[in-house]
Amino acid sequence: MSNVTLRIGGRDYTMACAEGEEAHVAELGRMIDDKVQSMGSAAQSEARQLLFAALLLADELHEARARLACAPSSASQADLLESIAARLETCAAALEA
Repeated sequence: MSNVTLRIGGRDYTMACAEGEEAHVAELGRMIDDKVQSMGSAAQSEARQLLFAALLLADELHEARARLACAPSSASQADLLESIAARLETCAAALEA
């Protein structure tokens, strides 16, 4: 186990993580701190700031997953490209005739 100190909302938090994961955990901490900083203090408690930051990040994750679920798979993209190519070949053949 290893320890990483994260600075979030002006406070330091020491977190344990697996060996080799220090940079990743530090980057996650920076993401949380960015959210906390973007919200401003607005006289909110530390716990409330962290809760709102977590909710904003969870919302971003939810939206990203929804976009990924709606994105066509590479197999359907290949089928779509194949269909377009076939139509173009049909159009080219009609123009040549």
